[in-house]
Amino acid sequence: MKLYIVRHGKAASSDVDPKRSLTEEGLQEAKNIADFLKPLDISVDYLWHSGKLRAAQTAQALSEAVTIRGQFTAHPGLAPNDDVAPIKHEIELAEQDVMLVGHLPFVAKLASLLLTGSDVGNPIAFEPAAIICLDQSSGNHWQILWMLIPELVLAE
Repeated sequence: MKLYIVRHGKAASSDVDPKRSLTEEGLQEAKNIADFLKPLDISVDYLWHSGKLRAAQTAQALSEAVTIRGQFTAHPGLAPNDDVAPIKHEIELAEQDVMLVGHLPFVAKLASLLLTGSDVGNPIAFEPAAIICLDQSSGNHWQILWMLIPELVLAE
């Protein structure tokens, strides 16, 4: 089972845009990441986002690059300060491939919980539009397969 954890692209400040939509740079970051992923033929059972505009915009870009066998939807429990334990439990029970798009500190805490057993700490530096692919081996152990940040992806 694979889990793709994505932080949304760069968003406007709440002073500039109360809804905090992606900036032009953030939209380009999401598009570049999606363009890079497209030839990898990634498929997931679910593509979830927090429902906040910036996460939905990032998820939309990714939805054009991956095959979604099931739902592409806003999912409860992915807000910036939500508890990560319920989502961890839900993902592990589902035993299906999931891509989720969220926010700091949520994505960092979820990765930490999966990799170290504690949501305290920050083993992954989630830049805007960063994506990490985790794999669950037998015994509910999670491993990092790869990570991609916008700086590694060149726009065409």
